[in-house]
Amino acid sequence: MTEIDPPPAPTSVPARRRRVRARATWMAATLLAGALTLTGCSTTTTDTASSSATSSSTSTTASTTATEAAATSSTNATTTAQTISDTTAAAEAFLATLSEEQRETVLYAYDDETKTTSWSNFPVTFVQRAGLNLTDLTEEQQTAALAVLQSLLSDEAYATVSGIMGGDEYLAENSSSTEDSLGQYYIAFFGDPSTTSAFEVQFGGHHLGINATLDGASNAITFAPTHLGVQPAVYTDADGNEVQPFDGIYTDAFAFFNSLTAEQQATLTSGEVSSCAPGDTCDFATGTGLTGADLTDEQKELLLDLIANWAGMADAESAATTRAAIEATLDTTVVAWSGETTYDMSTGDGISFSISGPKVYVSFQAQNGSAGADVEGVTTSGWGHVHTIYRDPTNDYAGSATQQAAAGMGGGAMPGGGAPDGGTPGSAPSNG
Repeated sequence: MTEIDPPPAPTSVPARRRRVRARATWMAATLLAGALTLTGCSTTTTDTASSSATSSSTSTTASTTATEAAATSSTNATTTAQTISDTTAAAEAFLATLSEEQRETVLYAYDDETKTTSWSNFPVTFVQRAGLNLTDLTEEQQTAALAVLQSLLSDEAYATVSGIMGGDEYLAENSSSTEDSLGQYYIAFFGDPSTTSAFEVQFGGHHLGINATLDGASNAITFAPTHLGVQPAVYTDADGNEVQPFDGIYTDAFAFFNSLTAEQQATLTSGEVSSCAPGDTCDFATGTGLTGADLTDEQKELLLDLIANWAGMADAESAATTRAAIEATLDTTVVAWSGETTYDMSTGDGISFSISGPKVYVSFQAQNGSAGADVEGVTTSGWGHVHTIYRDPTNDYAGSATQQAAAGMGGGAMPGGGAPDGGTPGSAPSNG
């Protein structure tokens, strides 16, 4: 999926920067540390929420519940049931902080088709997300919303997601981009959070689109489909720490690539890297490349490790269940690769690869362009600008909805099928 350079904001850059700096403070230093203390962008919502009869009548209880949820929110769940229980409790605590109007905005029917078109690799200003914008919430509500995410994800996945979000904030603060929605994230629930029935947590913004379905009745969790993106590749956070959100993914990708023989690598790189964008329906064609049946047992495990970066984002049990289902069909899964063959971000334009089989579809696409988000001395193209997609051809949205083709840019291409932002028709497709 390709991305375009958004049109200039109608206000001056200095004015926009002041708003961006105010917004960025709510996440910059604390998200990666897991403290979940947010600040900024809450004055207006505080006034609105406090005027609600529901909010005012439950404010003390909700505040206590949300604070406890944030303090006890655990990313150490080891079982599917525990993750579902923890995430349900965190979601209920978050909902308790909201006004009636906010609850109506954040809650959808479980099978609402909106879930298939309200997430994207395009900026929030181009494709409207479902639910509530975190920048419109009070500090307490923001903290409780992020507690849902922390309860859902493993420590490793939470660090990756936090790094992605921090990267968007970094671009908002430091890049030349005029996109005013950088750093905005939305949360929505499809179905009432429950430990006995299915519901979906949808969370995301520009470079992030999580769709996690949790089903207490069948004791199952799936992240299909989910979009993870990164820009830039490496940045320095507010505390002076170097952050590289996709280092784990790159490390696993090259561990798999380097395990292959020269002949296998030639087959892998001769294949066609495929793409299936968030807003697109897909036929999940396997295409050409290296087939799982041609891999050794060790190579298969390395490939499964790579896939787990998307398919195994929650607890160990749910990750193992998904891994076993993918492993059972790995012999007919095809992998294709283009771009660099060495993990060295100082050279070349990065890598793209696709993994397509009966139970898994992953596309990792280097974006050859910064989309206007340039930062001097920082890589914001190629290695430093990547969009990815994970889907399950047999179980997207846990079978609760069929992917709808989004209108306009939601499908990942310019109207008329052009190649926006410097994309080259006929080159390896960019995916999101």
